[in-house]
Amino acid sequence: MTECIHGLDAELCDLCTPRKREEPVVAPVARPAAARRAPVGGSAIRMPAVVRAPGAKRAAPAAAALPDIDLATMRVHHWTHLSNLADIFSDGRLRADAVPELDVASPEARERRAAAALPTGSTVAGHVPFALSPDAATWNEVRSGAEGSRWSPAARATRPTDFVVLVAPVAALPDDFVLADGDPAGPLARFGVGQAEAATLARRASIADPDLLEVEILVPDSFDLSLVTLIGVPNDRTRDEVKSLLRDVEGRAPRVAVYPPWFRPSEAE
Repeated sequence: MTECIHGLDAELCDLCTPRKREEPVVAPVARPAAARRAPVGGSAIRMPAVVRAPGAKRAAPAAAALPDIDLATMRVHHWTHLSNLADIFSDGRLRADAVPELDVASPEARERRAAAALPTGSTVAGHVPFALSPDAATWNEVRSGAEGSRWSPAARATRPTDFVVLVAPVAALPDDFVLADGDPAGPLARFGVGQAEAATLARRASIADPDLLEVEILVPDSFDLSLVTLIGVPNDRTRDEVKSLLRDVEGRAPRVAVYPPWFRPSEAE
C-alpha cells in the first residue's frame, strides 16, 4: 500500500486523501392521485385514518435504505497515555484488566462500566475499548481538557501530545466483539455483536452520527499487539521514544507515524 508524506497509508491520511462523503440516494416520491369529486348530491367517500397505537415505535429504516458504510474495511483506534506503552509492549497485548500507569478514567466511570452488562453476558469493563474514528467524541474530550465526571484529575493534567493512538483493521477483531452506538455504560446505547450485527448497527448509527464519533468498539479480554498495524504519534520526539520501546518487542512491530491532526482538539460546530 502506498505511503503518504505523513508516514501513513495513503488511504488512511485525511489530508492526502480526503474522504468523499456519498450523497444519500433519495427515492422519488410518487404524487398522490387527485381525489375524485363525489357526484352532485352524493357524499364523498372517506378513507379511514391510520392510527398508531399509543407507545408504538416507528419502524426502523430498512437495511437497503441505510447509509452505505462498509464496517469491515474500516479501522479501530485505541488512544492511551505514552506512559502506558511500556507495559503494553511488555505484555504483547492490550488488556481489559490492565492497571494503567496513568488512568484517564475516573473511579465513578470505572464503576459504571464494571456494572454495565452487555448482550454477551459480560460487562463493559471486561473489554478493551476502541473507536472508529481518530476524532472520536471521548478522545476529543480528553484532548480538549478532559472536563466532565468520566475523566480523572490525572487526565485533566495531561496534554494531547502526551498520548499515542494504536490502529488496527476491523477485519482483525475477534468474532465476538461488540459495537455500541453510544456510551456503552449509558442507558440508551444499542449493541451489535459480531461483524454482521455491528455492521448493520453502524449504518443505523450513521444516520444521526455520520462520522461515527460516538461509536465504541469493545473487544473482550485483550487484543494482541501483533494485530496493531500503526501507532500514530504527535511529533518526532514521541516517534523516536516509541520506536525505542518497540526494539524489545518480538515479532513484527507496528509502523510508527507522526500525524499531528489526531492530537488537536476538534473545533465545536
